[in-house]
Amino acid sequence: MSQNDTSTIQALSTEVSKLRQELQLRDQLVQQLSQELFRLVKGNTNFTPQSEVSERHQSQLLALQEQLSAVEQQLSFYQEQITSRDTEIYQLRQTVQELTDRSRMLEQVVQELPQIYRRKFEERMAPVREKVATLQRENRQLQAELQSVSYRLALKTRTASHSGIDLPSFPRQGQPNISPQNA
Repeated sequence: MSQNDTSTIQALSTEVSKLRQELQLRDQLVQQLSQELFRLVKGNTNFTPQSEVSERHQSQLLALQEQLSAVEQQLSFYQEQITSRDTEIYQLRQTVQELTDRSRMLEQVVQELPQIYRRKFEERMAPVREKVATLQRENRQLQAELQSVSYRLALKTRTASHSGIDLPSFPRQGQPNISPQNA
């Protein structure tokens, strides 16, 4: 919730409290006036106001009724505003809760991402590692076969170039040791 929203809610709460206090004060005054009026009328049975006093009281009563009507209108207006603001506050709180929940969920997802990526990477690398191991085995096998073939070929060429058995030649007296291989 932003600081602006908080200050707005506080201002509205203060205004609502002030209006409730005013309403209570006016309700008390109306109650006191009605009790006083009832006491005067009930307690004095011989009280018959003169026509002048009666007209004056009626005009005052009419003015009070108009004031009371205006206060009731103000009260209903403020009550509607309070209800509207309460609804707005409730909706804002719900929105804040939803955003908080979403934020927590996103934080959890962000924390889990490295593990998810590692697991996915491992899943993708398993077939690659298997293929590399297979290729390495095939490579070793082919190298062994190549060496075997090279060895056999070398033997075959050696036997083919020397058409016989290589016998050592012994030096004759007076002649240097010359072997056919060195020639």
